[in-house]
Amino acid sequence: MQETASTGNGTRRAVAAACTAAALALSLSGCAGLFVPAGEGEPAPTPSVSQTPGRVHAEKLQPGDLSTAPPATGDVPSPAPPTPSAAARADCPSSGLVVDMGEVQAALGHRAVGLTLTNCGSKPYRVDGYPSVRVLDDEGEPLPVKVNPGSSYMGTDPGPKEIMLKPGKSLHSLLAWVSTATGGDLIEGDALEIAPAPGLEARTFPLKGSDVRLLDELNMTAWRTVSPQ
Repeated sequence: MQETASTGNGTRRAVAAACTAAALALSLSGCAGLFVPAGEGEPAPTPSVSQTPGRVHAEKLQPGDLSTAPPATGDVPSPAPPTPSAAARADCPSSGLVVDMGEVQAALGHRAVGLTLTNCGSKPYRVDGYPSVRVLDDEGEPLPVKVNPGSSYMGTDPGPKEIMLKPGKSLHSLLAWVSTATGGDLIEGDALEIAPAPGLEARTFPLKGSDVRLLDELNMTAWRTVSPQ
């Protein structure tokens, strides 16, 4: 009887250990996100296209991208102290990515505004997808305005493409809507909240003028290296 009890206890301890390991693995896998800082547990990426709008990853450059060979002879000099990046700017968020919005353009009741995503940090990012956009009221609360990835009267969306965005470089997107009664049920918005991708730092841009603040729904193009036409 003692041998049987010992065996039962050992079995229960083995099962408990296995359950603990499984729970730990599940917990770790659930923490994975769309924004992964370079060198923090992510294996070397293989090219892929995201099926979810707005995917942004921090990546290490491949060896040799920004390398400097040491002198062939003599002592290797001490590394020079780091200098501020040319891409650095006062409003650069902790992610190293910042969004800007241009002037609203008008054409036959349609409105469009250019968005720019700039790498103001010190490491490259793998960008694949669309901006994250919300319409806000005068109190900063989100309004029920639909945001669609895709083409509009003001610009063609060729779809998302994985792009390596290096420090100091920029990508572009076009945001468009209709501001006339022919567009359907219109909602008056006071500002646009825009982020490089869902989950990253957003900036808020006010909408000025009654002909601009009326919206039906928004259409946006994917981030690309050239401005959409």
